[in-house]
Amino acid sequence: MIIIVDFGSQTTHLISRRLREISVDTKIVEPEEFFKETKDIKYEGIIFSGGPTSVYEDGAPTIDAKVFEVEKPILGICYGEQIIAHVLDGNVKPGKKKEYGPATLTILKESPLLSLSPATDHLPTEIAVWMNHGDELARIPTGFETIGITETIPYAVIADERRKIYGVQFHPEVVHTQFGLQILKNFASICGLDPKDQPISEEFVNKQIHDIKDSVGDAHVIGALSGGVDSSIACLMVHKAIGDQFTAIYIDSGLMRSGETEELKKVFKDNYHMNVKIIDAEDIFLKNLRDVTDPETKRKIIGKTFIDVLEEEAKKLDATFLVQGTIYPDVIESAGTKHAKNIKSHHNVGGLPEEMNVMLLEPIRNFYKDEVRAIGKILGLPKEITHRHPFPGPGLAIRTIGEVTKDKLEILRRADRIVQEEIHKSGIGDSLWQVFAIYTGIKTTGVRGDDRAYGDMIAIRAVESLDVMSAGFAKLPWELLEKISVRIVTEVTEVNRVVYDITNKPPGTIEWE
Repeated sequence: MIIIVDFGSQTTHLISRRLREISVDTKIVEPEEFFKETKDIKYEGIIFSGGPTSVYEDGAPTIDAKVFEVEKPILGICYGEQIIAHVLDGNVKPGKKKEYGPATLTILKESPLLSLSPATDHLPTEIAVWMNHGDELARIPTGFETIGITETIPYAVIADERRKIYGVQFHPEVVHTQFGLQILKNFASICGLDPKDQPISEEFVNKQIHDIKDSVGDAHVIGALSGGVDSSIACLMVHKAIGDQFTAIYIDSGLMRSGETEELKKVFKDNYHMNVKIIDAEDIFLKNLRDVTDPETKRKIIGKTFIDVLEEEAKKLDATFLVQGTIYPDVIESAGTKHAKNIKSHHNVGGLPEEMNVMLLEPIRNFYKDEVRAIGKILGLPKEITHRHPFPGPGLAIRTIGEVTKDKLEILRRADRIVQEEIHKSGIGDSLWQVFAIYTGIKTTGVRGDDRAYGDMIAIRAVESLDVMSAGFAKLPWELLEKISVRIVTEVTEVNRVVYDITNKPPGTIEWE
């Protein structure tokens, strides 16, 4: 086992997930509880996670210096590296340049942590890494040496090889870091463990389904089914576990994509014989969203409206549990751990009312999207469901900047349908994490024929990712972007301008709101 000390990073759980992939057990603990939580368990190493604060700020999370006396290998990641310096006799300062995204790491010296054969057969060598920080080390502690630098960070990797204590300013746990998983395997080996690749198996999925059955017993359960990957797989797991005790509730909020309801009926009612109840609630959602422009307020209104409708159905069906397709990025971006910062209120996490008349059942809460897709494949869901691009719980409301109206939604739906059709025809859809249109709420001047036109602007967002904790904008071919643009301004006559978003995550989120 490796202990992960959580300083509030959005990727703390991702570290655990990566270690799980290589057959290494983990336990995540708060820094204040480290000695209490580890007193009676056997572990071989410690990882300090990243975090959203600065180590030198009053009240910033820290850890007792005695942790360096337990004689276990330690790896500090980002804030974790800075904690090593701060608690020992190093120094941390605000960085001259804040870095959010790709950087190039130059490996200067041999180290078991950075043994990346054949990449590091000849030093110095360079690898691509992913940064997300505003502070940096100004002085490394006594006994440490620098084994890696970037163009702007002189102490990007530090090591005290004698005590097996390491610090890296970048994030090896995100897929954008080249050899990132290998670096974590190396650390596991330094800890005396034997890392081996371990994908999700049918046995694992069957155990999860058996656990659901045991948890629910004879109770009636309803599920919030949106037709997206997460809710579809969560609901199908519960359906397989308890059969007719489960009813999936599909609420047509009027905020869905084109053709969503019809496809859902076909897959779940016809193919899996699942009890699915479809509720037309467009009028109440649009009424509750009238005159609302703040993104967080939108999310919370949509969340409350969903729950109100679901609770009404729960009463009719005498349900005890509510199934939601919450996955781990939802949890962490809604400040789901002690030291994490809230990024946004998802309707299925942060937007829930404090008191509910049903208990939550979240069977995929601890998994990332690619893991959820692997579960779906084992369950036999068709590829058009398991590999659907993610769709946010609040739907098109958070892809409509400003007040949400029926007319704006219709313009967005038509534009988005064109985007999906052209991406599908191009054959590159499976290589993208998400691609969609945004109604920007901005009007610009244009020309139609010989007349001045004042119309709407649509933005296109396309990203590549594996686990959504980080993402890079997709370099779509210019010819494809042009085809999408021409079709939108021709077929959606209210629109006279199309723009393309080239922002990575971080610093941007994938959704605009």
